[in-house]
Amino acid sequence: MYDFHLPDRLIAQSPANPRDHAKLLVYRLSNGSITDSVFYKIEDFLPAQTTIVVNNSKVDNCRWLFDQGKTEVFVVEKLDTVTIRAMVRPGRKFKQGMVVKLTEWLNAEVAAIDNDGVRTLKLNVLHDDERLNAYEHIPLPPYIAQNDSLASEYQTVYAKPLGSLAAPTAGLHFTTELLSSIKQKHNFLEVTLHVGLGTFAKLTEENLSSNKLHSEYYELSKETAEELNSAKHVVAVGTTTIRTLESARSIKNVYTGGSGDTDIFIRPGYKFKAVDAVITNFHLPGTSLLMLIAAFIADKNGLSETDAAAELIRIYDHAIDNKYRFYSFGDAMLIV
Repeated sequence: MYDFHLPDRLIAQSPANPRDHAKLLVYRLSNGSITDSVFYKIEDFLPAQTTIVVNNSKVDNCRWLFDQGKTEVFVVEKLDTVTIRAMVRPGRKFKQGMVVKLTEWLNAEVAAIDNDGVRTLKLNVLHDDERLNAYEHIPLPPYIAQNDSLASEYQTVYAKPLGSLAAPTAGLHFTTELLSSIKQKHNFLEVTLHVGLGTFAKLTEENLSSNKLHSEYYELSKETAEELNSAKHVVAVGTTTIRTLESARSIKNVYTGGSGDTDIFIRPGYKFKAVDAVITNFHLPGTSLLMLIAAFIADKNGLSETDAAAELIRIYDHAIDNKYRFYSFGDAMLIV
């Protein structure tokens, strides 16, 4: 239901230049029409008095590469000043109780191994030791070749607090100039959700049966909550922003501000409380992100899951036929 064939040539390996010159597919909920445009013209399609909400989380340099890339420590969590949780490669090198020599001065003791293979590593130096900078890299997705020259391109222009393991990619299309123009006409708000690796994960039977996904930390300030409560039309930039807004408003039908962890699974049948329109990229098949967008179309147009999924695939087929670029550095879609 959530599957499609994408030619490899349409998987973007680098962003549009300038980044706001990416293509923009505009899908209108009112009649199902599709318009092809470019991102820097997005203001032409936004209703008056729109409030645009973005995720301002910044991607951490959490991919540590040693021995010319043959050994990898992908840091998913920092537990204390010397203890981390990480995915590792090659796994056979990081067995329980072993002390792995990563450099002349850096050792990692394997203190524990989770059921999913994530290691708890105790370092012999602080994990913010400046010497580590030479080994730290931006964590580009697996379908993009590692290229450190793209590090700044894999951050939004409004990124602030470090904490994400992947970029909130729908926001990569904004430039400072475009934002300046938008802010003259529309309200612009920031929330924070630190993106975890689960954003790329395939759905499992456990997800479907428990109706829960991976957990991610989010923050919404009291001031932002007050502005959202008076907003007339909310455009969420990216699925992570949607997840934040819907989680923050799920307990009461108002925003109060605060922080916490969310494992919300937005799928067809979900009733949206916070979001009126969405800016998003084109997602991998079979993922929760694709289901979230189908859920939005289903809820706003009163469609069944089957019909909403078919409509989403129709949109994606149009994008493929018209050579839109897909995934993290790809083009954008506005659902309004």
